[in-house]
Amino acid sequence: MRLFFLVFLLLFGCTGRDDGREVVKFWAMGREGEVVAELIPEFERLHPGIRVELQQIPWSAAHEKLLTAYAGQVTPDIAQLGSSWVPELVALGALEPIDKIAAGSQTVRAEDYFTGIWGGNVINGRTWGVPWYADTRILFYRSDLLRQAGFAQVPDNWAGWLQAMRAIKQRGAARDYAIFLPINEYEPLLAFALQQPEPLLRGGGRYGNFTSPGFTRASEFYFDMFRQGLAPRATNTQISNIHDEFAKGHFAFIITGPWNIGEFKRRMPAERQDDWMTAPLPGPTGPGASIAGGSSLGVFARSKRKASAWKLIEYLSQPKVQLRFFELTGDLPPRRSAWNAPLLADDRYATAFRDQLERTRAPPAVPEWERIGQQIRIVSERAVAGQISPAQFRATLNADTDAMLEKRRWKLAREASQ
Repeated sequence: MRLFFLVFLLLFGCTGRDDGREVVKFWAMGREGEVVAELIPEFERLHPGIRVELQQIPWSAAHEKLLTAYAGQVTPDIAQLGSSWVPELVALGALEPIDKIAAGSQTVRAEDYFTGIWGGNVINGRTWGVPWYADTRILFYRSDLLRQAGFAQVPDNWAGWLQAMRAIKQRGAARDYAIFLPINEYEPLLAFALQQPEPLLRGGGRYGNFTSPGFTRASEFYFDMFRQGLAPRATNTQISNIHDEFAKGHFAFIITGPWNIGEFKRRMPAERQDDWMTAPLPGPTGPGASIAGGSSLGVFARSKRKASAWKLIEYLSQPKVQLRFFELTGDLPPRRSAWNAPLLADDRYATAFRDQLERTRAPPAVPEWERIGQQIRIVSERAVAGQISPAQFRATLNADTDAMLEKRRWKLAREASQ
């Protein structure tokens, strides 16, 4: 019995014992939450007085878990934040602004980050998070089909790109298309809209601006690809395998993100590996902007270990650590200096992402944006299907957005009157 008791203490007693180190609670999501566990031991070696308690959370549950933790006053010290969550958490007062501590950091240098990616964390003139990895959307295309249609490269403007797509469509079989734009994804339309001079919301984020000339131009360009038969009216679930369809030449363009570099390298047949390439998005009259996305690292206002949490952010922000993170995940570094390493500089498929990251724009920094984005998807799908006209799409989206922003208008009006 005594021996059993000693074994029990050895196995279980030590795990609950305070070892004297400061414990930093870190919540990370999805695949990144799994991979970052490999990076933490080196941080703890460099900072022997700190122990990181990592909790891995599925993306599907992460947003709700953060809000629940805030309501229950049990937020972590540091967490991975989806780009669209930052405005919501700022509005709640859940995050700690980092301007002062970042200004004195020798590691986190704002000028080294891609402007659009860093700017997604700046709300009301204050900075609330540090980009952990960058995400954006660019073109993946069949370079051989483009050449056969008479184009040496992807045109950098809408008119030239449409001309190339029409030429590809004319050369293909009846069931072939020039581009695949899944109608249950709103990111391509959002990217075209972000290329316009007008904001997507007006009145300081109080009202929708989806009947503006810019959004009208962007949505008409988007819908025109379906009207001309350049894109199929299909969701991504209706295409059995986009990599196979792309390899077979059933479409020549797709707008997608960095995770597909690895997927296309693995899934494209060996004889097709030299027949695909990446390119930045064309714009209305020249190289266009795209979506500024990704994830950031934020420190929570209730944390009692802010200094140690910041040390973890600084460690994960080092260019060499970001490169290792890229190797493990395929997530793009948000810092320009990290892109000088041969691992990225010599990757021909990543070059277009490096170019595009210099031209990214964040969606409006309002807590309601995630709901508005989903409404763009829902209503645009109806317009592509012919259930409503493009003009009705814009009017409906404006009305729906104004309804979603009603509470925001009330809150801002109340604050102004105080």
